[in-house]
Amino acid sequence: MADVHRPRSILLTGGAGFIGSNLVHHLIASDPELRLVNLDVMTYAADRGHLEGLADPSRHVLVEGDIADRELVDRLLREHDVDTIVHLAAESHVDRSITGPAAFVQSNIVGTYTLLEAARAWWLDAGGAAGRTRRFHHVSTDEVYGDLGPEDPPFTEDTPYRPSSPYSASKAASDHLVRAWARTYGLPVTLSNCSNNYGPRQHPEKLIPVVIRSCVERRPIPVYGKGENVRDWLHVADHCTAIDAIVRRGEQGETYLVGADNERKNLDLVRILCRVVAEEIGAPTEEILGLISFVTDRPGHDRRYGVDGSKTRALGWSAARSFDEGLRETVRWYLPRFA
Repeated sequence: MADVHRPRSILLTGGAGFIGSNLVHHLIASDPELRLVNLDVMTYAADRGHLEGLADPSRHVLVEGDIADRELVDRLLREHDVDTIVHLAAESHVDRSITGPAAFVQSNIVGTYTLLEAARAWWLDAGGAAGRTRRFHHVSTDEVYGDLGPEDPPFTEDTPYRPSSPYSASKAASDHLVRAWARTYGLPVTLSNCSNNYGPRQHPEKLIPVVIRSCVERRPIPVYGKGENVRDWLHVADHCTAIDAIVRRGEQGETYLVGADNERKNLDLVRILCRVVAEEIGAPTEEILGLISFVTDRPGHDRRYGVDGSKTRALGWSAARSFDEGLRETVRWYLPRFA
């Protein structure tokens, strides 16, 4: 039977970014007893505006700082008597990891190590959050498993690691650190590996916002190679409810895959987006589709990702949005911002 964990004071890392800010909104709205400390270094991918309109702003505090700053992390754990760490902060753009891998090593590996050591010192050595269960939840990616062939079954929690890019390699390393701290020191952890997220508040450099903006501005829509690469698309709001379910009901030490069974070729996704944007802005569909432009494939580009999310669904979670509904909602969120 899965453990039951009731977080009351969460340190969330990377909570001003895409997934993190959506998770802040979800947690504050869904649990009126929860207090949340949001630690974010506020890189280009973060935005304070993402945190406006919270259901109860008094239960959320944003701290600008680095997860690799041990003194700061120690102080936050003590001052807020943190019983739960949800670790989302990461450098995550594959193209950026190819041209500048050092930042990915520093944030994703050194940063994770720092958090683990701080959690170990606070919970296991100092006895912090006494009388409560504690949990370190590490959010990772399906990219650590490498890629799949067209007919291969989807990834499971037991799939061997085979990362392809500096980004996925750094995330794989962080996953291994979390498991090692659990095995060696007894740190109470859970892990999750998710498929590609989409939805509101995503940085404009990612594929779906790039396509929407290009349609609006009538610029070429870049598609790598022939657009044959396949991804499983998960709405960020569904990812947030999955994280919440795993933190509260996941079994200590276990890993959970989170996906939505929405595998699409990149080219098919782009064409769907073009049609939706054309409808929403009243433009001729063929004109928008004509913006698609094939560009040189990036090095080491994984062919296909797909995940078996049955273990997470066994916790009582399921994706609430259909792909068509979620994609149209996403387009409508971005259009006034790109107008």
